[in-house]
Amino acid sequence: MPADMKDSATPSAQKTAFAVLFTISLCHLLNDTIQAVIPAVYPIMKEEFALSFAQVGLITFVYQVTASFIQPFVGRFADAHPTPYALPAGMLFTLTGLFTVAWAGSYAVVLLGVCLLGLGTSVFHPEAVHVAQLAAGPRKGLAQSIFQVGGNGGYALGPLIAALIVRPGSLHSISWLAVLAVLAAFILLKVGAWYSRQLIFRARNPRAVEKATHGFSSRRVWCIMLLLIVLMFSRNFFTSSMTSYFTFFLMDKFAVSLQQSQYCLFAFLAAIAVGTVLGGSLSDRLGRKRLIWGSILGAAPFTLALPYAGLAGTIALAFCAGVIISSAFASIVVYATELMPDKIGMVAGLFFGLSFGLGGLGSAFFGWLAEQTSIEFVFQVSTLLPFIGIIAVFLPDLKKQKGETRA
Repeated sequence: MPADMKDSATPSAQKTAFAVLFTISLCHLLNDTIQAVIPAVYPIMKEEFALSFAQVGLITFVYQVTASFIQPFVGRFADAHPTPYALPAGMLFTLTGLFTVAWAGSYAVVLLGVCLLGLGTSVFHPEAVHVAQLAAGPRKGLAQSIFQVGGNGGYALGPLIAALIVRPGSLHSISWLAVLAVLAAFILLKVGAWYSRQLIFRARNPRAVEKATHGFSSRRVWCIMLLLIVLMFSRNFFTSSMTSYFTFFLMDKFAVSLQQSQYCLFAFLAAIAVGTVLGGSLSDRLGRKRLIWGSILGAAPFTLALPYAGLAGTIALAFCAGVIISSAFASIVVYATELMPDKIGMVAGLFFGLSFGLGGLGSAFFGWLAEQTSIEFVFQVSTLLPFIGIIAVFLPDLKKQKGETRA
């Protein structure tokens, strides 16, 4: 454990524990690198098991819906019964799922493997968000973005690693990623020990526990949460289309190779990582509402032009859209936790679960749509989704509301 992580043993609402944040972000990166290899090897799965586009979409659907349905319940349990050592336990599910997919002999076994991967991410995320919130101090947006960029970085590295280590026609080589899962589990044991000390401190100091100050009724809170869910829908349906089918789109329209298309997917996912860091930091300065609105709606001009550009233009537009639209996620999560500060685990489970679940639904829907029409038509439809971001205008300004409540 880094020395400055040990120095962070006593929490402070005025201090950000960067060592803890970067450590949990690293674990997020390791976990999501493993998860992201799966979409990157879809073309290999499609060829090896003679799958249709709809069956490819179902793989994503099974994985992400498994994670989606379970995460809010795990988060709710974590709020009532924090379990620091659930973090390394979740990594064991990821490890098992990885080996199951790598050595699958049939399509059904692939589906079983992605279920186990979904369970691993369900256990990991709610408790990991608790850790990030405890380490955040006053810089919640930045803390959440540091945590989230680990996941985005992992998803960006997945296709790159797949392009470098996966042999054509064979899934077995992805089992080498087990090294990452074991490393993450070891690090999470250390993080779990730090988390345990924070829980002991807060149990002895009830004033350290944040409480809601916005003054909204329960009904108003859930109405605002519904708006956030719709915004998540527009963001995640677009990004799921890109993540699952961008490689197919590039190969179909521009006749690039599989490896070249994977590098292009890496560029898009790297853009998401860049946007996540920028968004979290800016939201602490500009406010969550402004950032959410500008992020999702601001991506619309770039996504709208994407299906009609040349190869270089498509990559450039995808990068710009990725940077802009990804800046919203950390702000959405922090905005929701500020609405319900006593239910951080449930909120984290809900929104990370929605992220996976909506992504899964989007992947399955666009897979079906591709079968009925074409990959190019899928991109013409999905790139319209960021226009839904205009509804962010109806979100209240929590900083302003907090000041009015105190007054």
